[in-house]
Amino acid sequence: MREQVITPRAGRAGAKGRGVSVQRPTARKSRPAAKDSGQKSFEWKSALPYVPALLKAVLAVALVLVLYAGYRNAVAASFFKVRSVDVSGTSKASREEIRAAVIRLSGAGVWQADLEIIAKELKGLPWVRDAVVTRVLPSGLRVRVTERQPRVIALNGEGHLVWVDDDAVQLGAATPGDEDFFVRGLEEGAGEQARRDNQARVEAALALKADWDKSGLSKRVSEIDLGNLEDVRVHLAGDDAGVQVVLGGQDYVKRFRNAVATLDEKGRVQNGRCVSYINMTTGRSAIFGFKPCAANAIPEAADIPQEEAGQGATPAHAASTRSQGSAPARTQPPKAGAKRQDAARPSSAAVRPRRAEASQEH
Repeated sequence: MREQVITPRAGRAGAKGRGVSVQRPTARKSRPAAKDSGQKSFEWKSALPYVPALLKAVLAVALVLVLYAGYRNAVAASFFKVRSVDVSGTSKASREEIRAAVIRLSGAGVWQADLEIIAKELKGLPWVRDAVVTRVLPSGLRVRVTERQPRVIALNGEGHLVWVDDDAVQLGAATPGDEDFFVRGLEEGAGEQARRDNQARVEAALALKADWDKSGLSKRVSEIDLGNLEDVRVHLAGDDAGVQVVLGGQDYVKRFRNAVATLDEKGRVQNGRCVSYINMTTGRSAIFGFKPCAANAIPEAADIPQEEAGQGATPAHAASTRSQGSAPARTQPPKAGAKRQDAARPSSAAVRPRRAEASQEH
C-alpha cells in the first residue's frame, strides 16, 4: 500500500514561518452610491406629475397681470373722464362749490374715483351734513346732499353773528330779527372735547328756546352766556334790558320762568332802586341785586357792563360794535353766593347787546 504524502504550500507556510502578514484588498462600497442616485432619480420622477399644474398656475398669474394692466389702461382712458356731476338735496349749500370739489377729487376718472374720500371732503363744506356719492356710467357722478339745519344764532370768536346747527357747526352769517336772541361762549377749538362741550351748550340753548317760543318769552331775551355750563346767564331785553338772570348749572328752564315771574310780580323798580340781576342758583327763591336807577350809576353788584348809548340796538349792531374792539366795563361779581368764573369769559369780551322797544328810543 502506497503512502500519500501531502506537502504544505510553500507560500502560506513560508509566510507563517517568516512572520509576514498578507494584506487583503478592501472591498469597494459602490452600492450605497448607486442607492443615493436611485433615490434622487425617484424624487424627480415623483415631482413630474406636478409640473403641468405649476405651469398652469404661472400662466394664470401672468394672465391676471396682463388683464389688470389692460383694466388700468381702460379705466384711465378719456372715455371714463368725469364730465357731469349731478347734485341734489341742496337749498343753502353751494352747488357750484360741491361740483368743483367733486371734479377736483375725481381726476382719475369715474372708475378710479374714491367715493368715500369725496363724501368725506364734501362733509367739510358749509351747510353739508352728509353726502352720498354714486357713479353714473360712463362719465358722471351723482351727489345726494343732506343739509345742516340752522338752530340758533351764535357770536363767534371774530365777533360775527352766525347760524349754528345741533353740532355747533358754524353755517353762515345770520341777520337776527327783533325777537331773536344769540348765544355766546362756544369754543373755537376743533378737538373732540370742544365739540362735545359745544353740543351740550347748543342743547341747553335749544331747551330754553323751545320753552320761550311756547310761552312768548323769546322777545324778552337778548343773549345767553353759555361759556360755563355750571354758571349759565341770561340777559334780558326790551323793558328789562340790563337785567341779568343767573341760572347756575341745572334746571335752566324752570329757574328762568321763576325769575321772570318774580320780576313781573315785584317790578323792575323796588324801593327807588332798579333791579340789576336775579340770582336763581339756589333753585328755591330769587335773590335780587339792585343799582341806582340813574343812567350813569354803577351797579351795586353783578357782573354786568354799564349801559351804553347803544342800549336799544339790535344784536347785529352790537356785534359790529364788538368788532371795533370795545370792551365791557367790569364790576364786582354778584353777591349772595353767585358762582362766577371770570375764566369762562375773556377779558376782551364785548358789550352784550340790549334790545329795546321803540318807545324807549323816543
